[in-house]
Amino acid sequence: MNMKIVIALTAVAMYALVILFQNKKAFFTVGAAAVVIALGTVFPGSVFPLPQDIVALEGEFPSRIYSLYHSVFEIINWNVIMIYLGSMVVASFFIYSKVPVKIADSIVNKSRNTCLAMVFILAMTGIISIFVENVATVLVMAPIALALCAKLGMNPLYFMIGLAVMSNLEGVATLVGDPPSMIFASYAGYTFNDFFIHEGRPSIFFIIQTGMIFGCVFFYFFFAKHRKESVRVESGKIVSWVPSAALLLMIFGLAAVSFVSPRFEYASGTLVLSIGILCLLWFKFFQKKSGSEVMGIVKELDWETIFFLLGIFIVIGAIRETGLLKELADLLVAVTGGSKISGFVIILCISVFISGFVDNVPYIIAMLPVAATMAFELQIKPELYMFALLVGSCLGGNLTPFGASANIVAMGILKREGHPIKFSGWMKIGVPFTVVTTASAALVLWAVWS
Repeated sequence: MNMKIVIALTAVAMYALVILFQNKKAFFTVGAAAVVIALGTVFPGSVFPLPQDIVALEGEFPSRIYSLYHSVFEIINWNVIMIYLGSMVVASFFIYSKVPVKIADSIVNKSRNTCLAMVFILAMTGIISIFVENVATVLVMAPIALALCAKLGMNPLYFMIGLAVMSNLEGVATLVGDPPSMIFASYAGYTFNDFFIHEGRPSIFFIIQTGMIFGCVFFYFFFAKHRKESVRVESGKIVSWVPSAALLLMIFGLAAVSFVSPRFEYASGTLVLSIGILCLLWFKFFQKKSGSEVMGIVKELDWETIFFLLGIFIVIGAIRETGLLKELADLLVAVTGGSKISGFVIILCISVFISGFVDNVPYIIAMLPVAATMAFELQIKPELYMFALLVGSCLGGNLTPFGASANIVAMGILKREGHPIKFSGWMKIGVPFTVVTTASAALVLWAVWS
C-alpha cells in the first residue's frame, strides 16, 4: 500500500468536506485524524516513522501504540491549544466588562464628524481584534455600529462589512490574536516579542499595521460624504475593570515569558490558560455568579475550533512526515524558476485567493513548512515567505462574504436587521479593501525582509 497516496486522498477528502459543510468542519477533521491514527496503528511505521528506541523493543505492541502516542503528545501542539483556550476566556470577560463599548462611545462623542467617528470605530475594532477573537470583536462592536447608523438614518450594510474586514485584518498581528498567529509562532519558534521586532527588524505586527493605516484611509474616503455630520451617543456603564487588568496581565506576561522561555514551549500556554481560569474564579466568587452561569461562559467558548485544530494538527502532521509537503515545496521552487520575487508573489497571491473561499487555519498549518522549505532552497530568510503566507491568508479572508467566520457573523446580523447582503454587495468593499491592505503590507514586507 502506498501510504503517501492514502494520506493525500484522506486529506483531500477532509478539505472537500470542510469546504462543502462548514458547520461540520470539526467533525470531518477529527474523523480524518482518527483515520490517520488507525492507519498508523494497523501499519506501524508507514505513516509516522518509528524511532530507533521503539524499533529496538521486542514485539509489535509498542510499535502499534506509537501512532496514537505520537499524534496526541508530539504532533498536537498543546501550547497553541492552551493559548487559544485561555485567551478566549479572557476575551469573553473583557467584552462582559463593557469597557470596549465605553471606549467606543467616547470616540463617537469626541470625534469632529461622523466620518471620523466611523473610521475611529473601525480602527478600534481592529485594535480589539489584536487580542480578542474576530467573531467576538464583531459581536461586541455591532450594536455600536447599528446605533450610530440608526441616528444617521443610513444603511448599516457597509459599516458592518467594515467591522468584519478590520477585525480580520489585525487577527495575526500578535501571538494571541488568532489561531494562525499561534500556529506560526509555534512553527517558527517565535515569542510574543518576536511579533514586534525579530533579528533587529520590524516584524509581522508592524507589517500588518501598514495594512491597517491604508485600510483606515480607504474607509475615510468611502464614508467621506458624512464629514459634515456629527452625532452624540449616551455613554454606557462599565461593569468592572478586572477583565481589562487580566488582559493587560496576559499581554505583559507573554512579553516577560519571551525572555524567560526563548524556546517557546509550554510556558506561554500555561500562563494564558491560568489567567483564564483566574477570570472564571473571579466571575464565580467576586461577581457572585452561580455555577450554571460560569458553565455558560465555558460552554459558549469556541470549542468547535479547538477540536478543528486538534484534527488538523494530526492530519497535516501525517502529510509532513510522509514527505508530501517537501515534494510540494520542491514543485513550487521549480515553478518559480529559482526567482525570489516570483516565489514571493506566488505565495502571496495563492494565499489571498484560497483564503477568500477556504478556512485559513488548515491552509497555514500545511503551507508553513512549504514556505520555509522554499526559502531554504532559495537561500533566503524564511520570514519573507512565511510572512507573505500570513499576510495573504489572513487578509485574503476579506475577499468574499464567506472567507472568514467574522464575515458570516456580520452577514447574519445584517439579515436580522433587515439589510440582507448579496455577494456583489460584499465585493464592493471586500475586493478593493483586500487589494489595498494586502499590497501595502506586502510592499513593506518586501522592503524589510527581502
